[in-house]
Amino acid sequence: MSATPAFDVTAARAAFPALSGSYIYADNAGGSQCLGSVATRLTDYLLKSNVQLGADYSVSVTSTKRVDEGLEAARQMLNAKSVNEVAFGYSSSLAAENLARALEADVLPGEEIIVTGEHEANSTPWKRLAERKSLTIKLWHATTSPDTPNNPYSVGLRIADLLPLITAKTRLVAFTACSNLLGSVVPVKDVIRAIKAKANEVGARKIETSVDCVAYAPHRRIDVQDWDVDYCFFSVYKVYGAHVSILYTRAENVKASLTRLTHHFLSYDATSLKLMPGGPGYELVYSTTAVPEYLQSLTPAGTLEASYGAIARYEQTLIQPLLTYLKSKEGRGVRIVGDESAGISRVPTISFVVVGPARVSSRDVVKIFDQAGNIGIRYGHFYAWTLIESLEPKIDLADSIVRISLVHYNTAQEVERIIELLEHALA
Repeated sequence: MSATPAFDVTAARAAFPALSGSYIYADNAGGSQCLGSVATRLTDYLLKSNVQLGADYSVSVTSTKRVDEGLEAARQMLNAKSVNEVAFGYSSSLAAENLARALEADVLPGEEIIVTGEHEANSTPWKRLAERKSLTIKLWHATTSPDTPNNPYSVGLRIADLLPLITAKTRLVAFTACSNLLGSVVPVKDVIRAIKAKANEVGARKIETSVDCVAYAPHRRIDVQDWDVDYCFFSVYKVYGAHVSILYTRAENVKASLTRLTHHFLSYDATSLKLMPGGPGYELVYSTTAVPEYLQSLTPAGTLEASYGAIARYEQTLIQPLLTYLKSKEGRGVRIVGDESAGISRVPTISFVVVGPARVSSRDVVKIFDQAGNIGIRYGHFYAWTLIESLEPKIDLADSIVRISLVHYNTAQEVERIIELLEHALA
């Protein structure tokens, strides 16, 4: 693959004030840097239009228009049919919890929910719902790849492991579009098609899908219409914006499956706003308008499809040298957690552990980076507790794994520096 960037990386970096210095941000899966244009719009809203929505006076009209523009920006990022399918929230975890609460009246005791061991945002709310409604929780386990027999930690979600879990009692399948730990991209459209076919075969009463797109949205284009998904969500602060989340709920499901969480007198039954009790800060919603604008500016085509394609191609140039280096250290005890190979099926979120007689703790690997200064990576479980707990041989959850997570504004020079420090940590 060519090392020539698919877009002007220098220009892209200039859009982020935090990148004007020499600090290397390599913990982006925990939260990306914020666009200067996002911060400008957030401040401008607070200083020039910080009033309640829906009034007739001029400033309120402006404020209402700005929030409507934020909803439209979210619709664009999801490729939803209508802004009526979009809601904002303070976090993806809260969005999923609100969704589970709204769905509660439409599930029956004895029904089943399938979850994955990935980030708990799309698992814990469903586990709590199962407790409240006497449902059964089934786990779609990540399993090892036959292509990597020497690495038990090279695991991923496979449709063949999911289908046997689906029965006539299955009500919901909650899974991830991209693992925030493994870095692997899940073929969402194929998974949903397989789920629906199996549900029809076994005679399921009603089956829906909830997809966690948090680790997917910075790297790939979300397309809820093409996926035929019922619900999905992501965090804008992982996609170069402010700390707010976006939730998609299909229009038909809004009417037929979800109970309102808002005040009884608000007529939101036909829109996703019924899942917004109180709503997030208006300034956060408005600031989101800068995110799709920035993404569209990355390529001459000016579309999200073209820009995400360019991002994916460029990020492969960051993935390849890092994976190649880590693979070369197998004899030292390094094991990649997740897909060992570069390619369009993975993003530059790369996790590993060091095992064997000369094991180095994840904490100590990260300590080398901390001591070097001017660079940030991290170790831990990253809220994928169940996934790490399921790995064999067992990994100490208190120490867990090292994760290096890059995005399109990282550079080849930064990857070289990361490899240099890894060489020191693994000496």
